[in-house]
Amino acid sequence: MHVLREPLRIVRAHLGAYLVMNAIIFGPFFLGMGAALLFPDLHASHMASMQEDGTADHVTSLLDDFWLFSLTILAVNTLTAAAPTILLPSLIVPFAGIALFAYRAFLFGVALAPVDATVAKTLIPHSLTLLIEFQAYALVMLGVYLLGRAWLRPAAVGARNRRQGYILGLRQLGWVCLPALVLFVVGAFYEAFEILYLVPPLVAD
Repeated sequence: MHVLREPLRIVRAHLGAYLVMNAIIFGPFFLGMGAALLFPDLHASHMASMQEDGTADHVTSLLDDFWLFSLTILAVNTLTAAAPTILLPSLIVPFAGIALFAYRAFLFGVALAPVDATVAKTLIPHSLTLLIEFQAYALVMLGVYLLGRAWLRPAAVGARNRRQGYILGLRQLGWVCLPALVLFVVGAFYEAFEILYLVPPLVAD
């Protein structure tokens, strides 16, 4: 099917850029973890801010409903992370979303740093969630990279001018966002499952 082949073709054609996007995510993420381990107050203040803004209470209120929890995770990942952090800024300023998400990845690392045994145990099942969702973010970042490249260097995509390059770049962005959306859906349902059913027995020991 064309809807499957085209995204794969784009990723294969730009595999080096896709790997760089992964490095831009995982590098700051592990730096954030390291910073939180070196400076425990950094992790504590970040978690306290989540308590103050109601994020933690909101998550707790959803734990009784698997489907609603899954859909909320999907909405957060797509509508409050991928779209406003990566996608929308890059439609205005080339590549802006890549830098913005690198900072967000750093904050993810701060929040998930294994500062104690309980958090370390939760990372066992949650590592798969991170892998799935980070690949989705990497695909969106690849898309905005291709958009920026076609926008600034239209000749690279066979366009006559920047307007045409922008349109062609949008087309490539749309194609790679399709598998990203699939990964976001898979990641959301797995994350809800692991938080509700895998983590409690681990932390209860």
